Amino acid sequence: MNLRSVSFALLLLTASFAQAAEYQVVVNSSNPINLMTKEQVRKAFMKKLAKWDTGTPMVPIDQGADSSARAAFSRTIHGKPVSAMVSYWQQQIFAGRDVPPIEKTSDAAVLALVKANPGAIGYVSGSASVEGVKLIVVQ
Repeated sequence: MNLRSVSFALLLLTASFAQAAEYQVVVNSSNPINLMTKEQVRKAFMKKLAKWDTGTPMVPIDQGADSSARAAFSRTIHGKPVSAMVSYWQQQIFAGRDVPPIEKTSDAAVLALVKANPGAIGYVSGSASVEGVKLIVVQ
């Protein structure tokens, strides 16, 4: 491997860590789960998974549409911009199929709801303190 290849690999690795640091996925501290795949997280926020393995109902919590954490989460987990997800949920509501996840306007509001609800799953900005909740590793 030459120096150019090593430099490129390091650049890609740095970009991956920077993107992952834009948000953190959190659950209630009583939730036994520590690891989820991107597909599981996507399904949770699309309301395609209704319950945790323990039988507790899942309660996904989104950030506001203008949140930078939501933009990074949507891009990474859903592979789409926030506007596409908002449009998807508008269609679901109009068709009478489902309603979108609860939406909170700040990291503090997401964390408070996650702390208060054993089935909650949310995400906060990469710099937010996650004390009192459990940080989930997303593969």
